[in-house]
Amino acid sequence: MGEAALHPVSTPAHGWLRRAAATLVGAALLTGLVQLPGASAAHAAPRATTSAAHTAQPTGSSTALVDVDSLTPTVPTKGDTLKVSGTVTNESDETVSSAHVGLRIGSGGPMGSRDDISGTAATGGFSVSDGAEIPGHTATLPDIPPGISVPFTIDMPAGDLGLGDDGVYQLGVTASGTTPAEGYQHVVGIKRTFLPWYARGGSQKTKTTFLWPLIDQPHLDLRSADADQTQTPLFRDDDLASELAPGGRLQQMVALGKDLPVTWVVDPDLLATVDAMTKPYRVLGPGGDTQHTTPGTGTAYAKEWLDELQSAIQGDEVVALPFGDPDLASIAHDGGSVPGTISHLRTATDLADVTVQTILGVTPSTDFAWPVDGAVDPSIVNVATAGGADKILARSDSFRENGSLNYTPTAARPIGGGNTAIVADAGLSTAFTGDMTTADGSTLAVQRFLAQSLMIDEQVPGKQRSIVIAPQRMPTASQAQTMAAAISSVFAGGWAQSESLSSASAETPDPGAEQTVPSTSSYPSALRRTELSTAAFRQIQSIQNQLAGFLVILSRKDRVTTPFGNAVLRSMSTQWRGDAGAAGFRDDISSYLTGLSGDVHILAKQSITLSGRTATIPVTVQNSLAQEVTGLTLRLTSNQSNRLDPGKPQALDIGAGRSRSLKFTTTASANGKAWVTAQLYTQDGAPYGEKMTFQVNVTSITDTVMLVIAGGLLLLVLAGVRMYRQRKRLAARRAGEEAEGAEADGDAEAGAGAGAGADPEAGADPEAGVHAEAEEKNPTAEKATAHEEDPVAESSGSAVDDAPGSSVDEAPGPAEADADEATAVPEQPSDPEPDTAAESTEPPAPGEKVDR
Repeated sequence: MGEAALHPVSTPAHGWLRRAAATLVGAALLTGLVQLPGASAAHAAPRATTSAAHTAQPTGSSTALVDVDSLTPTVPTKGDTLKVSGTVTNESDETVSSAHVGLRIGSGGPMGSRDDISGTAATGGFSVSDGAEIPGHTATLPDIPPGISVPFTIDMPAGDLGLGDDGVYQLGVTASGTTPAEGYQHVVGIKRTFLPWYARGGSQKTKTTFLWPLIDQPHLDLRSADADQTQTPLFRDDDLASELAPGGRLQQMVALGKDLPVTWVVDPDLLATVDAMTKPYRVLGPGGDTQHTTPGTGTAYAKEWLDELQSAIQGDEVVALPFGDPDLASIAHDGGSVPGTISHLRTATDLADVTVQTILGVTPSTDFAWPVDGAVDPSIVNVATAGGADKILARSDSFRENGSLNYTPTAARPIGGGNTAIVADAGLSTAFTGDMTTADGSTLAVQRFLAQSLMIDEQVPGKQRSIVIAPQRMPTASQAQTMAAAISSVFAGGWAQSESLSSASAETPDPGAEQTVPSTSSYPSALRRTELSTAAFRQIQSIQNQLAGFLVILSRKDRVTTPFGNAVLRSMSTQWRGDAGAAGFRDDISSYLTGLSGDVHILAKQSITLSGRTATIPVTVQNSLAQEVTGLTLRLTSNQSNRLDPGKPQALDIGAGRSRSLKFTTTASANGKAWVTAQLYTQDGAPYGEKMTFQVNVTSITDTVMLVIAGGLLLLVLAGVRMYRQRKRLAARRAGEEAEGAEADGDAEAGAGAGAGADPEAGADPEAGVHAEAEEKNPTAEKATAHEEDPVAESSGSAVDDAPGSSVDEAPGPAEADADEATAVPEQPSDPEPDTAAESTEPPAPGEKVDR
């Protein structure tokens, strides 16, 4: 809101006086220049030539740079002596001679509005509105060669400044001198600042709330440095140690804040992280290396910082942001459509309260939401309230006034739905965002802040209002030092009094103050470009879903819930805006969770052969976690259910670092190959982990049985040949005996002798008659031999190889007993040796084989 026309101090008459004064001073200066010898035509020509030759060189009031390194007191009174110190640096290529530094009060008296202050440039061309140099109080300087800086100090009684009414005055610090190109006394450099003057006082003090943020980016890794029970914390970097060390950013915030009337705004994640540092911790190696970690260096600093913080906050209000400082705008604009995202805010709020109470021992306010830069729209307000907040910290450059007021209104105002917007002042809140590492930058920031603060009070001296100042979330150490100096000065100035944030939110709002939340289209495009993407929130939700599925099997859920839950909240932090490391942080969470979940898995199996109708198949599940897992069920399924039934599902619990084998009784109804899939399930029936698939080859005839059958057939063939030869020999012998018997009728003695030598082969095979007789006496021998072709064809027993070279044997089936009885025929002396080798003791070929 432009305020030039909104402040009654800036009246038309006042403006006319300023213009008239500027005109008179300009006329006097012009008269003096005309009377100077340097104004002659003879002198003007060389200057023109020099100027043309050095167009790139600073000239006039830009010849030198004036830095104001110190201005005390910041708010002078009538009896004070104003002391201004700094340096003058020659930025031209010509020597500045006859130089001195003086002070000037801007023409026209006190400045008329906050816009006048905002529109005043610290440097720039000198003009008559900068006022005349105050005589009698200058600092003489030596000649200043090009590029050289010289210091100065001016002491001036405040009464000689010529200040009148209370208000804000422009103070100009000018360096004057001559150069070869401009051989007359003129201003070679100027630095403009502001001088608050509150000599009379008497106005209603402005209630002022200054937020003092303790916030930092995530540092703690969700992993621990070891797998044992100590759970040594692991950090992504050791940067926090330097911030907690003496002179570090966070150390300065606490050291400075303890003496200031401020409201502490804390991210509980920072407290939790520092608390983790109070014990020995380790830091990831280069590139996030978890195998080569190094000891952390900030343990002592962390302990000291927490002790100092606990002491510093005594008596002050502590506001806790949701844990991890979630980015409300990103959630509203990009994460609202992702299921479960907004629910994280309630978790973060609840965790914030517990964390602050546990570590600091105080009960914080948790009903405030602070969107980045105080930029709001309806969707952000909705997200904030869904997270449990009913007070939204906005900023006046987003929540703009409607122009009906000519002063800065009270910060609090209702916005509907029982919610309150606390609109921080943008000019005061952004006063310390610049470079404060130089004394000049810090001094000017303090004076500008004081000027704006006093101008608010002087807008309506008789009306007390409440303003809130919300600086950047992570001030540097130099910015914190500058803020502390400004806060001390503003309360010492006499026109402001401190107020807590909770009190400010309860103030009576100005009736004319804007109460309508800005539209979504008005949200700054620069901020929208740095938001977390919808894809980022989808990844976060995927992690959350995976975590939920992992927790159900754990016996000690807290050891996983806390680190992963906190990591999920940290992944939504406002501090990730514009940081390329945000994606890597989320990826680390996802990959680590995937690795832990995979530590409970089914061991792979090779293909197996099932030689019987039933068999026992072992499946092993490995638990490499450091805790017991429970509530799992292992289920086998076959892609050929009509061929192979793998058995019923089995429940299992597995101890930490152990494995367990379950044996499944399978039934085969047909020969052939089938694929069996093993899958773990949780108690709610959800699949857990990767499935494992192996092949089962169902066959009722093994290689060993085939060898037995082949051997039996060979024996039958050999027996048939032998029997044929024996019968042929017997028939020939009987024919000879019958022929010889006819001749023996005439001569009994000769017949007896002929009978003794009629068949010479008879003595060569004395067993022939025995075998013939045996065949007649044992007609079932041929049947017994045929049955031995498959002595175990109908067996239902089997054995399972749990591993190569080992097996589980079962009792023989009834068919085997029958076979034993059938083959219990007395062995004949002429039977050949068995044509089967002894059972091999070598381990089986690769792969599991199920034998009977």
